[in-house]
Amino acid sequence: QVQLVESGGGLVQAGGSLRLSCGASGRTFGRYAMGWFRQAPGKEREFVAAISWSVSNTYYADSVKGRFTISRDNAKNTVYLQMNSLKPEDTAVYYCAATSLFVTLRSINYDYWGQGTLVTVSS
Repeated sequence: QVQLVESGGGLVQAGGSLRLSCGASGRTFGRYAMGWFRQAPGKEREFVAAISWSVSNTYYADSVKGRFTISRDNAKNTVYLQMNSLKPEDTAVYYCAATSLFVTLRSINYDYWGQGTLVTVSS
C-alpha cells in the first residue's frame, strides 16, 4: 500500500513558476514509477509527466514539454514537478500517482493516487 500526498499548488500569474511535491508513505517507494496527471474543470484527466523508478526515464505531454520537469528523490520518498512558464491553460487539479509497471502514460495503469492539489494560473 502506498499513500500519496501532494503539496505546492496555489495561485500564480502567467509566466510564473511553481514546484509541486508528492510525498509517499511506505518503504517500497523506489519500486514504483510515478506520474503526474491533471484535470481541468469540465475536462477529463490528462497525463502530464512520468518518471521511472530508476530516474533514468522521463516522459512528458507535448503541452508541457520544455516547461515542466519531473524528478524524484527516492531517499525522501518524494516526487516533484517543477513547472515554469505557466500558462492559464495549465490551471487544473494536479494529481500524483504510483504504478508498479516500469512506466506508463495511461492513468488506468496507476495503482495509487493522491488527493490532488489545485494550480491556478491567472492571465
